[in-house]
Amino acid sequence: MLRRADEPNPSAPPVQRLRVRYAKRGKLRFTSHRDVARAFERALRRAAVPMAYSHGFNPHPRISWVGAAPTGAASEAEYVEIAVITELDPTELAHALDAALPPGLDIQEVLVARPGSLADRIEASHWRIEVPGVDPDTLAAAVRELLVAEAVEVEKMTKNGPRRIDVRPAIVSLRVRTAAPYGILEAVVRQTSPVVRPDDVLNALRVVAALTPPAPAKATRMAQGRLDDNGLVSDPLAPDRGLPATEAGEPESGQRVVVEGSVG
Repeated sequence: MLRRADEPNPSAPPVQRLRVRYAKRGKLRFTSHRDVARAFERALRRAAVPMAYSHGFNPHPRISWVGAAPTGAASEAEYVEIAVITELDPTELAHALDAALPPGLDIQEVLVARPGSLADRIEASHWRIEVPGVDPDTLAAAVRELLVAEAVEVEKMTKNGPRRIDVRPAIVSLRVRTAAPYGILEAVVRQTSPVVRPDDVLNALRVVAALTPPAPAKATRMAQGRLDDNGLVSDPLAPDRGLPATEAGEPESGQRVVVEGSVG
């Protein structure tokens, strides 16, 4: 017998929210967010996680996604929040989910959610973009051209069709690693609307400096979080540990700052 949409959810109410950080690696970087979401739902069922469900004719498990990486990009910092009807040990849940997920979707951490929205703690991403076939000096020169420009428009495909956007306001900083055989770009980018993604940054370098890599670039998201006063990305899960936000997007050794955009 069908229930009305305003009838109570037959499942018990949620008693705990858990925040999961996971990585998307290897060939699974080509997996769409929809497929990742399906894989997580299957893993939650396999791990027998006591999920809370939404109301309505077609109840769904209460899963909230935050800032999913685009298809084709790897990530070390993806986040999802789940609601459960029985209190769980976060460490045990992390092991159970990791075992149930396919290789390449790897659980990094699970924490009990403290008050506050996880989405409100995320405003920027730190991307590492490998550019094979382009030496670091050439990439550095193109970065300088981009960051001295007041505006750089590129064309991107949106759900409403092709659209020209100015990517320059979203770029907080660009760094080039020198201790590498080819150019590796470290980019801190605000999560604006529409979202400026790594391929948009590369298209901007093509516009301002005619930089056209001879091989496909590989982008990996290293961190998501708020921006601090230095333009670095903080750890969004730090408040759930009862700690002040810490920098999650520190530049790695073997690289130098070429030039930085405005943080304000």
